[in-house]
Amino acid sequence: MKLGDGVEAAIHCAAMLAGVDGDGTLPGNAMAEAFGLSPSYLLKHLKALTAAKVLESVPGPSGGYRLARPAEQITLLDIVLAIEGREPAFRCGEIRQKGSHALDPSAYVKPCGINVAMLKAERAYRMALAGTRLSDIVTDFTENTDQRIVAASCAFVAQNQRPQNSRTRMKG
Repeated sequence: MKLGDGVEAAIHCAAMLAGVDGDGTLPGNAMAEAFGLSPSYLLKHLKALTAAKVLESVPGPSGGYRLARPAEQITLLDIVLAIEGREPAFRCGEIRQKGSHALDPSAYVKPCGINVAMLKAERAYRMALAGTRLSDIVTDFTENTDQRIVAASCAFVAQNQRPQNSRTRMKG
């Protein structure tokens, strides 16, 4: 299974936003710059995360993005589903019922064993993602990453975050 590059960008941005103080925000352009991404490419994914209520978007010149709920309440599955959609990665086309040696449909009463196995793997994969919170990723980063990287990331967030007051908070 291959996830789109947007998943990596989305998880990194959400982890970065976990470091924003209070009701502050980070502009999408700053996050795009931080990760060497095209702003228009990243904006598409930030909009998907906002629509899924993983992020909040704050409009205006001092606006940007922030987490819609605490990092402890956001799972990697929330982020992956926001970017990739809810459909399983494997979609059975029932090709066993097509082609030169296909039989009458009555021969195919039992579900396709390949589909059953793939959907079982999908459930396990999703359970693992659902069991991993964004806060787990952030904690692992701060505790196990070279401290120069941690310091640079924290400095970037501090330099680029925009403070907000609670009256400017908008969901959606």
